[in-house]
Amino acid sequence: MIKKMQLPLQTMNLVLGFMVWVIISALLPFIKEDISIPADRLAILTAIPVVLGSILRIPLGYYANVIGARIVFIASFILLLFPVYFISTASSFTHLVIGGLFLGIGGAVFSVGVTSLPKYYAKEKLGLVNGIYGMGNVGTAITTFAAPVIANQIGWSRTVQLYLILLLFFVLLNVFLGDRKEAKVKTPIMEQIKGVYKNEKLWFFSLFYFITFGSFVAFTVYLPNFLVSHFELAKVDAGIRTAGFIVVATCLRPVGGWLADKFKPLFLLMGVFIGLTIAAILLAFSPSIGLYTAGCLTIAVCAGLGNGIIFKLVPLYFNKQAGIVNGVVSMMGGLGGFFPPLMLSVIHSITGQYSIGFMALSQIALASLVIVVWMYYQDKLSVSSEVFNSTGQGILVTDLAGKITAVNPAFTKLTGYSKEEVIGKNPSVLKSGRQSPEFYNHMWTAIQEHGSWQGEIWNRRKSGEEYLELLTINAAKDDSGDIINYVGTFSDITSHTPYSRVGRGDNKINSAAKLQG
Repeated sequence: MIKKMQLPLQTMNLVLGFMVWVIISALLPFIKEDISIPADRLAILTAIPVVLGSILRIPLGYYANVIGARIVFIASFILLLFPVYFISTASSFTHLVIGGLFLGIGGAVFSVGVTSLPKYYAKEKLGLVNGIYGMGNVGTAITTFAAPVIANQIGWSRTVQLYLILLLFFVLLNVFLGDRKEAKVKTPIMEQIKGVYKNEKLWFFSLFYFITFGSFVAFTVYLPNFLVSHFELAKVDAGIRTAGFIVVATCLRPVGGWLADKFKPLFLLMGVFIGLTIAAILLAFSPSIGLYTAGCLTIAVCAGLGNGIIFKLVPLYFNKQAGIVNGVVSMMGGLGGFFPPLMLSVIHSITGQYSIGFMALSQIALASLVIVVWMYYQDKLSVSSEVFNSTGQGILVTDLAGKITAVNPAFTKLTGYSKEEVIGKNPSVLKSGRQSPEFYNHMWTAIQEHGSWQGEIWNRRKSGEEYLELLTINAAKDDSGDIINYVGTFSDITSHTPYSRVGRGDNKINSAAKLQG
């Protein structure tokens, strides 16, 4: 029963964490009425909770494996009591910065669930499970929508204090419903880091999440104030529109995970980055509120789907190091929400517009698309390479001049020749001398006419021992039909040959050789 409760419990934990994480940005229009905040520091204030919320994701993801999600969630919510109370009593910009920094703990809890929940489900369901958990992002929508409404009635300070009650309630909820027997993984953190930091996929996934989750966070924290100042919307109206953005992105996250369970995740990511590129270009032209809404909704759709897809990829490629990789990838996503608001603010202060910032987003999304396409085809090549290296049949590939360009491990096992000893040489190094020139003439005539040949042939190992092999040679052609390589596959059939046949046909065409076509 407790194990079945972990997905809904941890998802609700994430909802609360994200509700707390964006308190300042959601209430900023109200806070500005009581606390003097320089206009050029607004972006810093809205982005500052993202800093600790990003950096802490690595240790929280790691400790979720070491001591379990239950303890990490309880400790995180207790720690959040202090900055929440501090912000409710703030009277200066400095107070808000200090409190906002430690609100980052609320955003950092994301890496706890994505590390813990895969322990409870089969691998083929992880996309959907992580997508459902990721719906905890809706916590930002709840605060962005509800906090301004409540603040209109009781003031922003008392609104912030209401979160203290929620935090205490969830501490008790995790004490009683958290899984005390969760499987623990106690590999030292530095050992895990050393095992993954050289893997290029870690940094590619980090870039992808930097763009998808980063754009989600950036728009979440920036839209309320931007819509009020740029389009002169009412504060509550801006909050409702921002909440709509968050709801769309959040609801599509499990859809992205589910699709990644059913289809090729990298192929789906291509569509995500195409959408982000087009939407960012649209926003760069400073459109009317209608087109601006369409562009933002496109960002929401692509960000939501992308977030779900990426956390299907992590356990696929990093099953044993999921804790630390989830921490690093989600940290980069959080940082992706930190830098864009600052960049937009700086660009606006210099140029008086946001177009350059949105165009930069489109270019980064386009670069990510190129990387995804490259990874997609690299994966195809790696599958081919794995088949080539793992097959039990010997394989050798030659160029048109008859020089060996590649062999597989089975070739070495069957012939005794290492890869280094045969690359660049002619397959004649294996000749036993039993077959006549006429035999080889017939073989190559068949290959040229029909594209393939199969038959039995005597060859010699490096040790000098002769053996009978069943050999197939195929001409590999490019798209235009021109031959580019010859591929030979063979297996040792000496033990299956009657003794009476051994030594027969030294200067004759082997009677078992067959022309195909």
